[in-house]
Amino acid sequence: MTDLPVIIAGGGIGGLATALTLQQIGVPCVVYESVREMRPLGVGINLQPNAVRELYDLGIGADDLDQVGVPAREWALVGLNGNDIYSEPRGLLAGYDWPQYAVHRGKLHLLLHSRLVARAGAASVRLGSRVAGYEKNADGSVTARIEHADGSRSETRGRLLIGADGIHSAVRAQMHPAQPPIHWGGAVMWRGVTWAKPMRTGSSFVGLGTHRHRVVVYPISHPDPRTGLALINWIAEVTMDNTDGWKQTGWFRQVPIKEFAHHFAGWTYDWLDVPALIAGADGAYENPMIDRDPVPTWVDGPVALMGDAAHAMYPTGSNGASQAIVDARVLGTMLLAHGVTPAALSAYDEKLCGPISQVILRNRGAGPFGLLNMVDERCGGTFTDIDEVIPPAERDAFMAGYKKAAGFAIEQLNTAPRTIAEGAKVEAVKAA
Repeated sequence: MTDLPVIIAGGGIGGLATALTLQQIGVPCVVYESVREMRPLGVGINLQPNAVRELYDLGIGADDLDQVGVPAREWALVGLNGNDIYSEPRGLLAGYDWPQYAVHRGKLHLLLHSRLVARAGAASVRLGSRVAGYEKNADGSVTARIEHADGSRSETRGRLLIGADGIHSAVRAQMHPAQPPIHWGGAVMWRGVTWAKPMRTGSSFVGLGTHRHRVVVYPISHPDPRTGLALINWIAEVTMDNTDGWKQTGWFRQVPIKEFAHHFAGWTYDWLDVPALIAGADGAYENPMIDRDPVPTWVDGPVALMGDAAHAMYPTGSNGASQAIVDARVLGTMLLAHGVTPAALSAYDEKLCGPISQVILRNRGAGPFGLLNMVDERCGGTFTDIDEVIPPAERDAFMAGYKKAAGFAIEQLNTAPRTIAEGAKVEAVKAA
């Protein structure tokens, strides 16, 4: 069995980070991804310092990340009347030893894919192939059932199977057949990107509005030196009555801007023109804010979940992709400690499943955007002096609690040793 690879179901950010980690520590693996061609899909996401640290340790440094995004300098919440609720520096400016990056999701995805192919070979990623299920074998191995884009099916054996196949994970569905359906809390998001001048610090993440009606904006590129314009990622969000559930076909679709722009008419400030920003996009995508209820375990013998397959969460904390990268690295440490065995998966599960399940629920309660809820409850969302609504100490304590839960509290992160020691390899005796 020692010549069998680890099978990774799904070639998204989490699956590719897992494959890069396994390649780094000397564990053969193969990624099965359903799409026929890797393309730069999606819009903006944030990588928190804890994830950037891991990317650096994978040999993906600042020069690489600057090609797909921009270091964040500020995180801010602003009320409907344009007054600040909370702001803080981010990344290096906040005292972290690593920056926070706002990146184009699709460009980051292609970067990870190209690095994996360069290091492990083109055969390390099998496109047009989806893991549809698995069978645990008597010898401790696992057989994955593969559905191919041409309609054919096959099976392949592996030492372990890592389910990195997203919120609609087939691996999770088999592991937890009685799981509740996808959870939608009523919020609908429209996403797009527009070339515009960066605001505030020039690299600020700004949440504007109320907890039920808001816009999030941040740049995901450096400004063009000729025009001064950067690619600005925006998310326009409205919370609706979800009594009857989601009525659209599918969870993600491209929509005309005119379908939703009226929700933000009049949102014009001296530093931001929301209607103009939305109107300036080439297109927009609609999707409800969804997650899944936590499950008691991410492991079934030689099979483990990671990324959105394990912990799909609301994007309110900007740490979904970050946590997937951290998952990959923690999994790597457990393989180093326990070998390529189910015991490594159990240790990974014990370390992350419980704490990250709490982050899912915290994000469902608005995550760091919970400050908007508090402002709305105390003053209806309009104020002159935020200190009279929420004292500074209360705001700071709220944010510190979220950072600690999500794993990127400054002192905790800066003083932690490397997740995977430089040059560490799974020993032959542990792989046997």
